[in-house]
Amino acid sequence: MSKIESGDSIKVHYEGRFEDGEVFDSSRERNEPIEFEAGSEQLIPGFSNGVIGMTVGDKKILTIPAAEGYGEHDPDRIQKAEMAMMPEGVKVGDRLQAQSGEHTVSVMVTEIDGDDVTLDANHPLAGKTLVFDIEIVA
Repeated sequence: MSKIESGDSIKVHYEGRFEDGEVFDSSRERNEPIEFEAGSEQLIPGFSNGVIGMTVGDKKILTIPAAEGYGEHDPDRIQKAEMAMMPEGVKVGDRLQAQSGEHTVSVMVTEIDGDDVTLDANHPLAGKTLVFDIEIVA
């Protein structure tokens, strides 16, 4: 079997969890491995590059720091908005789409304080170390 090189198309089963063991995603639960190009920007760098050098059937635990995952949590991506600008019935935990120039940005409502709403545009996994149990299946 040849070792995976950057640019190879592969299929991987994975279970993603936080350092405390809480599982946040699993391809096995969907019974569908993910397919991607090793070393590409299709996935977070720590995952995409972490498979290079493995072969079909190999299993590995990848511990990915925030910088190689979804980035550090950026306080500049948290903003206040007026409640009057929000959809009716909005509540803490809701994910909304906001327009930023020509781009659409996903934000989470993290706080509602009277007429003010706090919106966080960071990825929900930003700032977290992620642990993946992976198996190369094809």
